[in-house]
Amino acid sequence: MLIRPLRSVHELWLPDHHTLVLRSGLRHASQRVALAHGVGHAALGHADDRPKHEKQADQFAARNLIDPDELADLHRWCPDEGRLIQELGVTRRILRAYLAE
Repeated sequence: MLIRPLRSVHELWLPDHHTLVLRSGLRHASQRVALAHGVGHAALGHADDRPKHEKQADQFAARNLIDPDELADLHRWCPDEGRLIQELGVTRRILRAYLAE
């Protein structure tokens, strides 16, 4: 894994080099999500970033970052999406990918 000043993306999976590049300067939750998303691309054998692969990598990240019991407990006392993503340490996109499964 490398950390570099990427301009337009948070992470970049380079399958030919078996390397994941994360954008420098990301906040903790965004870095955590970018790492899980990139690992998803690697684990799923993706060679490109077509929309289908992006959705699959988001779902992979969501399954690995969100504990269903924790989400259920949090949702009981605070159903607000903004608060949930803060408490879970994920992004809105990843929470929505989890809920869409």
